[in-house]
Amino acid sequence: MSHAEDNEGTRRDFLYYATGGAGVVATGAAVWPLVNQMNPSADVQALSSIIIDISGVEVGTQISVMFLGKPVFIRRRTEKEIAEARAVELDDLPDQLDRNANKPGLDASDENRTMDEAGEWLVMMGVCTHLGCVPLGDGAGDFDGWFCPCHGSHYDTSGRIRKGPAPENLPVPVAVFLDETTIKLG
Repeated sequence: MSHAEDNEGTRRDFLYYATGGAGVVATGAAVWPLVNQMNPSADVQALSSIIIDISGVEVGTQISVMFLGKPVFIRRRTEKEIAEARAVELDDLPDQLDRNANKPGLDASDENRTMDEAGEWLVMMGVCTHLGCVPLGDGAGDFDGWFCPCHGSHYDTSGRIRKGPAPENLPVPVAVFLDETTIKLG
């Protein structure tokens, strides 16, 4: 092989890699706007958290708020409700895993589902895990918690499925106390 043929191969390799590199850059430039448009817009990001004043929630009552287009139940439980929920054995639960965004990977014990050590505050999504209906609250159903009349799912005072077709407990969203009377969702 002569010296001229050796240089020819080097030029050919350079042109090959330069053309390939330009193609990759052009493809990336064309694809990026398509991928970027799938990111949430500023107005959607602004709605990704809300502040709720809970100063008017009396013991034994609950409020419902809309968060990300779904109802959220915020319940201030009575001593009786807390005792009922904490007396339940995990083996008695159809769904023993918890869907608590604040404490992932834990079991579905009442202590893992509530916002405070005493168990007074329970915050959970108000959407039945069977087909997405909104359960009735305030001591409804066979377990004094929530009841979905559409298909007969019964939840206890901790929002855990106890009877009926729902496969999972009511999920607990990301929620934190900002102070004694304010909760931030999201």
